[in-house]
Amino acid sequence: MKVVILAGGLGTRLAEETEIRPKPMVEIGGHPILWHIMKHYARHGFHEFVIALGYKGEEVKRFFLDYNRLKASITVELSTGSTNFHEATPDNWTVHLIDTGLQTLTGGRVKRLQPWLEGEPFMLTYGDGVSDVDLGALLRLHRTSGRLATVTAVRPPARFGGLIFDGDLVADFTEKPQIGEGWINGGFMVLEPGVFDYIEGDDVSFEVDVLNRLANDRQLAAYKHDQFWQCMDTLRDLRLLESLWKSGEAPWKTW
Repeated sequence: MKVVILAGGLGTRLAEETEIRPKPMVEIGGHPILWHIMKHYARHGFHEFVIALGYKGEEVKRFFLDYNRLKASITVELSTGSTNFHEATPDNWTVHLIDTGLQTLTGGRVKRLQPWLEGEPFMLTYGDGVSDVDLGALLRLHRTSGRLATVTAVRPPARFGGLIFDGDLVADFTEKPQIGEGWINGGFMVLEPGVFDYIEGDDVSFEVDVLNRLANDRQLAAYKHDQFWQCMDTLRDLRLLESLWKSGEAPWKTW
C-alpha cells in the first residue's frame, strides 16, 4: 500500500523557518520532519511513498537526490572525477516526488496523484505532524468499517493549564491537560479509490469539502488514538518536538 504525504503548503505560521524551505523540510534533531514521518510508516511495513510537492518542492527533491550520497562514505578520483559510494542507505524506500502545483488546495493535490495510485487503497497524511499511532490497527479498523475513508482522531495537547471549579471556587489547577471536549482529525488516514469521486479539481479542500461530504454520506470512519500526536504549526511546536528528540524519549520514534 502506498503512502501519500501532503508536502506542498506554504507553512505561513512557521514563516521564520519556511522562508527558505518547505515546512516538511524543517528539521527535528537534524532530520526533516518528513523523514520522521516516513520512518514511522516504514517501521510498520509501508515503504512506498508518493509525496505531493508545491511550495519549494525542489528542496524536497534535492534532499532525496542527495540522500544516499550524503550519508555514505565516498571515494573521489580527482583525475577522472569518478566517485564510489561505499554504503547504501538502510531505508529501502521508493519515493515518488510529484509536483502538484503551488496554489492547489489539499483535495486538489490528492486528485492530481490519482494516476500514481493505480486504483488501490492508500494511506494519506500531512507532512507536518508526528505520532506513535499503530498503523496496523488503523488499517484493520478501516477494512472492518467498510467505508471509503478512515481518519485518525486525536486529542491535541492543551496550550494552557485548566481550572477545575467547585461552585465559584477553584478546586484544582491542572497543568496543560489533554483537551477533553473533542477530537480532531490528526491525519494518518486510509482511503479507498472511491474518494476521488468526491474531488472535482484543484480548488477543493480535502478537510473542508471532501471529509465533510464523506461524513454526510456515512462513508467516514474514525480510529481513535489517545496517545502521542503533535503537529508542527508554530515555533513553539518545533521547540517542543526538538526538546523531546534531544531527551532521547521522542514518543513518535518507533523505529
